[in-house]
Amino acid sequence: MINKADIQRLRALREKKVREAEGLFVVEGEKVVAELLAAGVQFEEIHATEAWTGQRTREITEDEMERISHFPAPSSVLAVGRIHRLLLRPGLLDHGLTLVLDGVQDPGNVGTLLRIADWYALDRVVLSTDSADLYSQKVINASKGSFARVRVHTANLAVALTGLHVPVLGCDLQGENVHGMQPLRDAVLVIGSEGRGLSSAVRAAVTRFITIPRLGGADSLNAAVAAAIVCDNLRRNGSGNGNGNGRVA
Repeated sequence: MINKADIQRLRALREKKVREAEGLFVVEGEKVVAELLAAGVQFEEIHATEAWTGQRTREITEDEMERISHFPAPSSVLAVGRIHRLLLRPGLLDHGLTLVLDGVQDPGNVGTLLRIADWYALDRVVLSTDSADLYSQKVINASKGSFARVRVHTANLAVALTGLHVPVLGCDLQGENVHGMQPLRDAVLVIGSEGRGLSSAVRAAVTRFITIPRLGGADSLNAAVAAAIVCDNLRRNGSGNGNGNGRVA
C-alpha cells in the first residue's frame, strides 16, 4: 500500500524546483529503468507492479501506479534516484574532448546529445544553466542509458570557457568547413540552441568557428544532428582512441 503523502511526493518530483529541494529525481518506464540499472545506477526506491520482473523496493497495484505515474499511460515501474551534481574544477576542460551545450532547452535534444557523447567516447558534457535539466524524465529517457555513463557538469559558460588553453570550436554557418579540420585530441565543441544559435557570451570565447557544408536548401540542422556530424569528423580525423578508455574525470 502506498500512502497519500508518498503519492504527492512522487508526483511532485516532475518539477525541477522540487527535485532540487529534495535532491531526488524520478524516472519511469521498463526500458529506461532497466538500462539505468544495467549501467550501475543505484536507485533509492523502485516502485513496481507485478508485471515488472526486475529489482524493486515496493510492489504496488496498477491503480497505485496510475496515481504516481508521470505518463498518461502508466508503465509497470517508477524509480527514484539521488541527484549528484559534478563540480567543474579549474583546468578540467583543457584535457580531452568536451561537448558544451549552450542554451539547448529541448530535453529530447539534450538526451540525444548525451547519447552522441557516449557513442563517441567524449570525456564530458557541460550544460549551460539555461539548458534543459539533466534530471528531467524526458532528458533521461532520450539518453537511452547514456545518462549513467557520461560525465555531465552544469556551469556558467561565460566563466567555464574563459582562459582555456585548448581550441574552443563553435558551430556557425559562417565558419570553416569541418571536413578540413586536422586531428584534435583536446578541444571544446560548443553547440547552441536551434532558435538562437550561440549566445554572445559564448561566441566571445570561441577561438574557431566551424560549419557543416550545406548542399541543399535547409536553413539549419537539428542541434543533435550537427553535433554528431562534427564529433564524427573529429574522431574520424584521428582525435582520441575511439574505444571509450581515454576518459578524463
